Parts: sequence; structure tokens; C-alpha cells
Amino acid sequence: MAFELPPLPFDKTALDPHMSAETFDYHWGKHHKAYVDKTNGWIDEKGLAGLSLLQVIDKAKTGGDKGLFNNSAQIWNHSFFWQCLAPAGSTKPSGKLAALIESGFGSQEALLKKFADEAVGHFASGWAWLVLEGDALKVTSYHDADTPVAHGAVPLFTLDVWEHAYYVDYRNARPKFAETVLANIVNWDFIAQNLDGAGASRADQQQ
Repeated sequence: MAFELPPLPFDKTALDPHMSAETFDYHWGKHHKAYVDKTNGWIDEKGLAGLSLLQVIDKAKTGGDKGLFNNSAQIWNHSFFWQCLAPAGSTKPSGKLAALIESGFGSQEALLKKFADEAVGHFASGWAWLVLEGDALKVTSYHDADTPVAHGAVPLFTLDVWEHAYYVDYRNARPKFAETVLANIVNWDFIAQNLDGAGASRADQQQ
């Protein structure tokens, strides 16, 4: 089956004023959709029909197919990104996630400062990521469409720092975009779920 543009996990107006419905019209409705359409246009001719998105990403990476990798990885990155967002004040770190933040960064504020610095300091297009490395949290970034799932890393949270992610609402002010998103609309429950899922996967492998 062809890949589909996933629905947003919230109404397009749910993140106002931090991220507008107009941004979603372009970012989700046009950019994300274009990655889906381009990937679907290639999978049959490349003999990849029926594979999962992660399998397509892996085949494209190992085969050196940059066009297919960029578009299929961008489907995955964007689909993950929308779930990283939630209406302001709806969630906060707790349990294991809060403990790892405390041990790794000292506080939630320190983590967000480090993440914002990574997002703002990343040169040109790409993604800032919070990943699980071993038993610790790590802040990093990848260029263009690259993604932690292509490198065996465990993604917990991401922020899109391509200009199309923020230009409608923030023009060229990436620092303001990063600061606003991180202070207001992070879906900490989703991060915790990813962390718990990584732990469950390790337990399954040990059995």
C-alpha cells in the first residue's frame, strides 16, 4: 500500500498562538504531503512496494539513494514531530523521564536551554533531537532529512529547524521559534512513552 499523510494529533488551531493554523496548512498540508507523494512515486519503480517506511529508509540509506532517503526520512521525521507537540501546559515531565532529566542535565530548564542552543546553533536545515543513548538522555542534531532511526538511535523528541517550520509565524527568528515551542507546547507524555517503549524493547531482547 502507498504511504499516507497521517492526520495531525490535534486540531490545526490547538497550538495557537505558538504555532498557527496557517503554519500547519503549509508545513503539514504541503511540505509533509509532498514528501509522501514523492516517496510513493518511487517505491514501485524501485521494487520497494509493500515495505514499511522504516524498511524503505534503510534500503535508501544502504543503497545510496539520496532522493528516496531524503523524502522517506522526512515522512518519518514529520510524523514523529507532530506527536512531539501538545497544547500549552497540558503535560510535564514525571517519573523516570523526570529522573533522567535531573541526573543528566540538573533540571528541566537546563535541558531546554541545551536543546534550544542545539536547535538555534544548527547550521542550515535539519532537526534537533533528544535521544536515549545507553541509559542517558542526549541532545544532538542531524542535517537535512537525516534521522536517528537511520543510525540505531532511540528518538524521544525532535524540533524541526528547517525554515518552513517557522517562517510563517516567526519569519527568520529561529531562536524565538525554538524558545516558544520548548517553553509552551512540548508533549512530555509522548517523550515519556518513547522512553518507556525503549525500556520495554530492551527487556524483550533480554528474554
